[in-house]
Amino acid sequence: MTPKRVLLAGAGTAGRMTLDEIRRHPHAGLEPVGVLDDDPALAGARVAGLPVLGRLDALVDVVRAERVGEVLIAIPTARGPVVRQLVALCARAHVPSRIVPGLMEIIRGDVHFEHIRPVRPEDLLGREVVEIVAEPVARVLHGRRVLVTGAGGSIGQELCRQMARFAPAHLLLLGRGENSIFEIEAELRDTCPGLAVESVIADIRDEGAMGRLAARARPEIVFHAAAHKHVPFMERFPSEAILNNVWGTLQVVRLAQAAGAERLVFISTDKAVHPRSVMGASKRLAEHLLQSLQQQGTDGATRLMAVRFGNVLSSRGSVVPLFQAQLRRGVPLTVTHPEATRYFMTIREACLLVLQASALGQGGEVFMLHMGEAVKIVELARDVVALSGFDPDAVPITFTGLRPGEKLHEELWAESDEALPSPHPRIVVARLGTLRVPDVLAEVHDLTERARRGDDAGIRRRLAEILPDYEAAARDGTRQGGTSDADRGAPEAGDR
Repeated sequence: MTPKRVLLAGAGTAGRMTLDEIRRHPHAGLEPVGVLDDDPALAGARVAGLPVLGRLDALVDVVRAERVGEVLIAIPTARGPVVRQLVALCARAHVPSRIVPGLMEIIRGDVHFEHIRPVRPEDLLGREVVEIVAEPVARVLHGRRVLVTGAGGSIGQELCRQMARFAPAHLLLLGRGENSIFEIEAELRDTCPGLAVESVIADIRDEGAMGRLAARARPEIVFHAAAHKHVPFMERFPSEAILNNVWGTLQVVRLAQAAGAERLVFISTDKAVHPRSVMGASKRLAEHLLQSLQQQGTDGATRLMAVRFGNVLSSRGSVVPLFQAQLRRGVPLTVTHPEATRYFMTIREACLLVLQASALGQGGEVFMLHMGEAVKIVELARDVVALSGFDPDAVPITFTGLRPGEKLHEELWAESDEALPSPHPRIVVARLGTLRVPDVLAEVHDLTERARRGDDAGIRRRLAEILPDYEAAARDGTRQGGTSDADRGAPEAGDR
């Protein structure tokens, strides 16, 4: 078999270790032909016996001149734009690419040939993926009865997978969609045969069902991931946002308190910061609800805390799967605005953040992850094109315009939030400012009654009165239902 000619991008420690691994595995059928690197001191030099054939931007010409069959990206410290550039150049050169592990693996000297893998969307974040500090999480979860609401969703399912390694005594999977709950239960029974798993089909808005579950199952730890998340839908159906994201959250809190649970972690969103959408406003109000209920608690009460997510790469209903589906159909990719940016995190990071918060929280906090720089959605679209093996310049992108409730740029915390450090170097804590009303619980009950009457206009007006930084796009409720092409074609980036 003729060896595949490979070009290495990166002449540093990772590149040298990769070359050593390739030479130790001749059966892999790879023949290194040269190296690219932007260090001017390496121009014309040799690295580990291979010539430095040029800078990174020479990739297309070098691939053609050297008849390269694959590019290995070995720059673990590179920021997202560098990786994006290399992936795009590989697509233009019609050559596949793979990437070596991250910086921590290099530091540990743990780079092996089998770790070299295809480039994933998270490699384009331009930062190291955040890792969990396992010991305190194990102390919280090991041997405990744990409930996950929304367990059938992308985040809920991954949360259950990550949690299984900490050996909880009993894991309850709560959700309304029986098919998705069936799938994660079956998966966990196959992969974790020693784990006691129980599925519960119920609605978090059902006060009676939540009370009965508390009395029967008595969970000790609760992770609340159930929510309505799509911004355009919640703009059209504000009552549903209140009933599910606010009233439903109150019922889950009551469940945890009635069961005597030690702690509850609520999953929020960066859309709760200076919320422009009803969805974001409902999450902001739920954050304040938890803080208010925590302040009313007594010694021994359930610790209530929140985790505020950025946009989650490749989760169900998010923008990356949409782009991939559009590529498969051969239609233009749809992006709301050429300047729109979002903060991104991986599903694994999101779930590890939730688990870490469960160990760190004393009650009343909102935890956030340092997510690096915001990424332009149009750049992410081009990245997906390149990762799929197409030339980014050859696939059209259509700009659909921001829809009601959407923001051009998301934020991580508001000026009214007090940002504090946490014991984890990549996690920050926010303590919320005050609302314009003295009794948050009374406002939740009022909004719930409006929602049950279908008073969408009244909900918008009252949210604007309660939340000091709510900037509703249509507070008077005049926008009617109906699905535009933009609603169909360009969901809010990173919806979970």
